Amino acid sequence: MTTVSHQELAARGLWHNNQALVALLGLCPLLAVSNSLLNGLTLGLATTGVMVVSGSLIAAFRDRLIASIRLPLFVLVIAVTVSSIDLLMQAFLFELHQTLGLFIPLIVTNCAILGRIEAFACRHPVREAGLDGLYTGLGFSGVLVALGAGRELLGQGTLGSLTLFDGYQGFQLAMQPPGAFIALGLLIAVRNAVVSWLRKP
Repeated sequence: MTTVSHQELAARGLWHNNQALVALLGLCPLLAVSNSLLNGLTLGLATTGVMVVSGSLIAAFRDRLIASIRLPLFVLVIAVTVSSIDLLMQAFLFELHQTLGLFIPLIVTNCAILGRIEAFACRHPVREAGLDGLYTGLGFSGVLVALGAGRELLGQGTLGSLTLFDGYQGFQLAMQPPGAFIALGLLIAVRNAVVSWLRKP
């Protein structure tokens, strides 16, 4: 088993293997919830927390895993973690929890989380698994925040609690599902353009 450096884990999770822009995983919550900065940030942080906790737990018991029940066990650990975060949000962030609704429990079905556990966490020590979950989650969160901020700004002229354009009527396409797809496509195009530029001699 090869040790992976902190810097390499950060580069993979945030850029080279970004789950939203490269792997294109977790698109359902990514596109459905990213209509505001606050929603995107909250779901991103919740997803990051699930990735760190579930990845670390699986890594801690990786030597005791039974191959035949590996995947159901992964899903069970993810589900317990998501349920805990869901209950905490109901207790301390009730209004935000009501806004996000079903998308917090649906983190259980996010393929990005299960994919990283299967590909990395169950094969590496706790520290590396936790860092991989952290940076993968932050990469996913960054896209959620960028989409949420951009769509809210174009669609409503606001950014969080700030009203940036008085009397702005809003660009309604930005707040609709097609606007989410277009915005994500633009982010992917920008990333690909940067990668191509960096590869030039």
